[in-house]
Amino acid sequence: MLDFTSALYLGMRHPACSLPPWQSLTTGYPAALAEPPGATDVAKAFARLQGCEQGVLMSSTLHLYWDLFGMLSKQPVAIYLDEHAYTVSRWGAKHAAAYGVPVCQFRHHSAAALLAQIRGQADSKRRPVVVIDGYCPACVEFAPLADYLKIIRPHNGLLVIDDTQALGILGALPESNAPYGREGGGILPWSGQGGSDILVGSSLAKAFGVPIAVLAGSGAMIGHFIANSDTRVHCSPPSIAVINAAAQALAINQLQGNRLRQQLADRIRQFRNGLAGIGLSVTGGWFPVQSLRNVVGRSAVRLHHQLFKLGIQTVLTRTHNGSKPRLNFLITARHSPKDIDRCIDILAVVTNYANTSAKPEQLPAIQYF
Repeated sequence: MLDFTSALYLGMRHPACSLPPWQSLTTGYPAALAEPPGATDVAKAFARLQGCEQGVLMSSTLHLYWDLFGMLSKQPVAIYLDEHAYTVSRWGAKHAAAYGVPVCQFRHHSAAALLAQIRGQADSKRRPVVVIDGYCPACVEFAPLADYLKIIRPHNGLLVIDDTQALGILGALPESNAPYGREGGGILPWSGQGGSDILVGSSLAKAFGVPIAVLAGSGAMIGHFIANSDTRVHCSPPSIAVINAAAQALAINQLQGNRLRQQLADRIRQFRNGLAGIGLSVTGGWFPVQSLRNVVGRSAVRLHHQLFKLGIQTVLTRTHNGSKPRLNFLITARHSPKDIDRCIDILAVVTNYANTSAKPEQLPAIQYF
């Protein structure tokens, strides 16, 4: 089975045999009492990678956003939430709302809509906290960070970015022969933005292949977060095994990251060119999530099932309005040129027979050697 469903974009997997050994998975102490071995150094390294002063590791983005919005709920803030923000950050905003914090939604990636919302609260003395995703795979767009910062800075605002999708993929100084940029620090180095009024929360489970999260920002903000975190008191910290995997991911990124990103770009270019050769196209640009254009709804579902029966796993997702499924191929650095060619050949056969009543098992056999 050829798998196009994994979000391990750079192909990092961290088998146990590749990691330093550990004597126990946990020390038994909550992080508020004693950080697990290696956690502080790994968090700081990820923060530096993203262009931030300090960072802290959390067991997941759920823990991260629960604590972040719990902390913010104790301050005079108002939350402005992108209508299509990451689901888990939305759960965090609901946590703040339960404490009486005003939560307003604004139109996706619309600086004008955000400005109108903030102006509508002009008499409020609450600090605006804007919650967004750095990159949206569904609409293949980057959030207008510079415009948002220009709007909130006169109000002493805070920009909270979920950078799960871009961290490890995007980086500084993108150019034609390096479309992702360098080093994989995410949306801030890629966009050239930064500042003490930005917090970046990210899962490392995609490009870096580690089920752990990091919150990065100014030293003062991260220090305040650590001092007010609830889950660092009441929940288990990240396991030592996972922290070791995060340290290994950093080492791989430093030594091989740019090569892996170039390899990923090569596979995406091959995939898009191959589709063009059979009369198909995708949205997604250089990002690993590639969605077939003009194949939505029942057609997408039917093609998804046909491909599965022919040995190709794909992902069905819905558009922002939730009405029409789309067919997605998640390309990773582990896909070989032969994998991409096989996928294109099978798609060519399936789409050639799309207007017939042929069942998948009746399609011509395709041989690979």
